[in-house]
Amino acid sequence: LYFLWFPPPYFIAAGASRLILLLMGVDVCIGPLLTLLVVNPRKPRRLLRLDLSVIAIVQAIAFTYGIHVIAAARPVFVVAEVDRLVLVSADQLADADLARGRRPIFRKRSWTGPVLVGALPPNELVNPNAVLKVLEGGKDIDQLPRFYVPYGQVIDKVLHRAMPLGQLKHATASQRRRLDRIQAAAGSLPLLALPLQRGDHDYTAIMSSQSRRPMVIMAIEPW
Repeated sequence: LYFLWFPPPYFIAAGASRLILLLMGVDVCIGPLLTLLVVNPRKPRRLLRLDLSVIAIVQAIAFTYGIHVIAAARPVFVVAEVDRLVLVSADQLADADLARGRRPIFRKRSWTGPVLVGALPPNELVNPNAVLKVLEGGKDIDQLPRFYVPYGQVIDKVLHRAMPLGQLKHATASQRRRLDRIQAAAGSLPLLALPLQRGDHDYTAIMSSQSRRPMVIMAIEPW
């Protein structure tokens, strides 16, 4: 889960910590706690085996369902668009929309961490109805792989709208100290801040101006 489905730096932003805690909590309740309730030295061995078998089955079902939920929530794309990055999970993409991706890598949900891509809005001059169709579908372009393009094609323009770390006005004192340590570790390499969105949650991605990729993601309001 940590190294493949929710790899750094996306672990916290993708909500993995909450999902894993939920999964662990459910299994602890269904497994050890229920076992403590049913174990009784005076209970017939046959009945005890039956109770433990039922608990094991229920626990396996709960664990399988939990893994299914986590797999559906795994991030599969990081979409660079206009002035931000958007983290897109597997369950946000419809199969029909995936099938319309321009490249094979845009037509599948990654199992080894999110793929960096770009997205270009529909061109009204070429197709006047394109924007209207997107709005009618209720989906943003980050959830429509037919608008995906290679990451390198758009990231330079997106980074033009990034801000220096010192302009993150909503950073707390502890976050500011961490930003200073990150910049000190980078040396003379300038770092930039870009908004990163996941659903209704906003984060800040610390971007390397050299690799043009996210280095760290922090829970800082970027706007």
